Formats: sequence, C-alpha cells, structure tokens
Amino acid sequence: MALNVRHPIWLSATPSPGVRTFATLFLLETMARASTATIVPLQAYELLADERQVSFLYTAVGLVALAASFAIPVMIRRLSRRWTYTIGALALCVAYLALWSQTVSGQATGMLLRVFGTSCLNIALSLYVMDFIRKQDFVRNDATRMAISTIGWSSAPTIGVWLYTGIGPAGVYVWSIAWSTILIAVFWYFRLTENKVIVPGRIAPSNPLRNVRRFLAQPRLRLAWTIAFGRSCFWVTFFVYVPITMVAAGEGKAAGAYVISAGNALLISALLWQRINGRIGVRGAIVSCFAILAVSVFCAGVAGVTAPWWTAGFLLVGAFAASGLDAIGAVPFYRAVHVHERPEMTAVYRTYMDVSELAPLFVYGVLLTWFGLGVVFIALSGLMLVCGLISLRHLPRRL
Repeated sequence: MALNVRHPIWLSATPSPGVRTFATLFLLETMARASTATIVPLQAYELLADERQVSFLYTAVGLVALAASFAIPVMIRRLSRRWTYTIGALALCVAYLALWSQTVSGQATGMLLRVFGTSCLNIALSLYVMDFIRKQDFVRNDATRMAISTIGWSSAPTIGVWLYTGIGPAGVYVWSIAWSTILIAVFWYFRLTENKVIVPGRIAPSNPLRNVRRFLAQPRLRLAWTIAFGRSCFWVTFFVYVPITMVAAGEGKAAGAYVISAGNALLISALLWQRINGRIGVRGAIVSCFAILAVSVFCAGVAGVTAPWWTAGFLLVGAFAASGLDAIGAVPFYRAVHVHERPEMTAVYRTYMDVSELAPLFVYGVLLTWFGLGVVFIALSGLMLVCGLISLRHLPRRL
C-alpha cells in the first residue's frame, strides 16, 4: 500500500512543478554526489594500489547495482515515487558513512549504495519530468537542468578534495550527507502541495524480464538506450580515470579535482547545445557530439600519462561534447516511450548507467593487464565512434 500524508491547507501556495522545480532538485542532488566524485576513485586507488583492481571493483559493484535496479519499479509500486526518491537520498547518506570507514568492504558497500541511491533518484525524477513537462519543452528542461547543475559539478569535486586533504574523510562525507539531507527536505517541500506533484506514481505489477523483452522489442527505445549508454561511458571514464591519470603522472590529487571541475563547468554549454539543436535538429546535434568525442578521446589516449595536461585538455574538449549529449541525449527516449509503459520502460532505460559502470570498466581492467593507462581512452574513442555511426544511421531526421 502506498504511503500517503494529509496535507495542511496552508501548503497550497507551494510552487507547481516545472522546469525550475526539477532543476532545483537536480542541483541539490548534484551537490550531494559531486563532492565525492573525485574522492571515490582516489580512495579506491589508495586502498587497492592498482588501476586494474580498481576497474574490477567498479565492475563487481556495477553487476550488483544492475541487478538491484530492477527492484526499483517494485519499490515505486509499493511505496510510491516520493518514498522511492526519499530512499534514494537516504541511501546516499548511508553510502557516505560506509565510505568513511576507509576499508575495502566499506568502499565496496559505499560505492554500491551510492549507485543504488542515484538509480532511485534518477528513475523517480524522470517519471515526474515526463508527467509534468510538455514534450516540446523536454530539450529546454534538460538543458536548463544541466546548466544549473554546473554550479555543483564545477565546484563540488574541488571542494571535496580540499575537505578530504585538509580535514580528512570526515570533512567530505559529513558535507555530502548534509547536502543529501537538504535534498530530502526540499523534495518534500515541493511534494507537500495540493497539486499534481503529490499524486503517487501508479505502476502495475510486472516481471522485470518481461519488461526487458518489451524494451528490446522497440527499436527506438534500443536506440535511445545506446545513445545514453555512450554518453554515460564517457562520464564514468572521465570521473574514474582522470584522477588516476593525474596521480599516476605525479601531478597529485588536486590536479585531478581541478580537471574534473573544469569538465563539469562545461555543462553550462548545454544552453549553447540547446540553440545548436534548434538549428540542426536532435539527430545532427547528437551525431556531432559523438564525432567530437571520438576524436578528442582518441587524442587523449595517445597523450596518455606521458603528457597528462594534454590528456586533460583533450578530455575537456570531450566534456564539451558530452555536455551536449546531456542536454539532448534523453530526448529520443522521452519521445519514444509510450505513456502507459513509462515506469517499466524508464527502469529498463535507466540500466544504461549501471551497464556503463560495468562493461567498459571490465574491458579497461582486461586491457590494462597488457597496456598503459592511455589504452582506456583509445578504447573509449572506439565506442564513441560506434555510437555516432548508429545515431547517424537510425535517428530520424525530424525528432
């Protein structure tokens, strides 16, 4: 049975949900997660002292997180979207407590809970967006959301490293728990209204495997998943291997944080990509982004550890293109999914994040057995090229 609350009359003046509502929630989520974006891989690297072992740890976490993500539609059905979202934020709090232990078991547990919490937040918020944002406003919503999140993604990774090196693990993890708590409070402020935003999400009982088969049977959904997977693979690689590359090159922890923050600052270019989309269309913009990514990431792989700042520069060019995919990459899914299948198909679509933290990192772990760190970026460039060619061939000219 879904959990409901009685709403006092004085809350009826709370703003109705719209682009600003979802942008605010995403900004707070960003602050809750971004401060540990650089710390998590660095701490894993410190504990395991081997790039290959870090890759395999991420692979193991990704496998478990992928399986757990299929339970989220059941949570939505039984507890409602609001409670699923709240559980996601609470999972972030527990994740940071586990990471605070600075043990291998705590590291693995914290990484898993962090991914699971993010999945809950992402799926629930996506369902709200599709309910309350008009189709013609999808690009504007995502572009605005990404542009506003620049505040968090450009500053929080550096703040996290400062807190971690200056105060210790307690500094960064208490900071992140505080932002997770604020996220819960603001979310319930927006939800505690008498308008549509408080209506619990309704989802019929469903079999996860049946949902996957239904998803795979729809070519447009498969294409949307491929685009999102490619975009996510870049960001996963960026967050995990940029800090490791800078440390391995002798540049220190702070250098990796600065590059991560600079790459995230480029999310503001989502507004520029929104205008580019208006000129060349969704198909042209997505293909252009993948083409830029393929070239820039390949160059980063060639530079490798021997020229870390050149590597960083090429990856920042890639971050600019990836920001374009953040702004418009979800549009093919928004416009392809049927209304009556949104909860189930969104849960399956969301697996691109889990798979992107699983498949490429496993491949990297194998490749790093024989090659240096640069091979990671060269392998990623091949994936970007494949995603671009698929988008060019299968995306409709008018979308």
